[in-house]
Amino acid sequence: MLERLPSSLLRLEGLAVVVGALALYFHAGYGWLLLVLLILAPDLSALGYLGGSTIGAASYDAAHTTVLPIALGLVGVLGDSELATQIALIWLAHIGVDRFFGYGLKYPTGFKDTHLQRV
Repeated sequence: MLERLPSSLLRLEGLAVVVGALALYFHAGYGWLLLVLLILAPDLSALGYLGGSTIGAASYDAAHTTVLPIALGLVGVLGDSELATQIALIWLAHIGVDRFFGYGLKYPTGFKDTHLQRV
């Protein structure tokens, strides 16, 4: 049971990220349209796999780490840009959903080799 604890905690963390991002999104009064249009946009980064597994993993990981959406969110909040804030929260929600379902950052050895587990 304890051997699964790290994986369970990472999934729970993903759930917390998606719930938090969506709570902030809807609390701010943002609508459904942009959310529906962009929720899967980070997965377009998987097209990098057309250039091979190394490029694919790098492009996928760049779009699936929280660093960029958090930075964009800070730009949005500090720069008073609702659009940047909306995109950042949608992006974070996407990452949270992925983590909750066990999809992690990719290794160049294969799409199913992730920092969470082998999917």
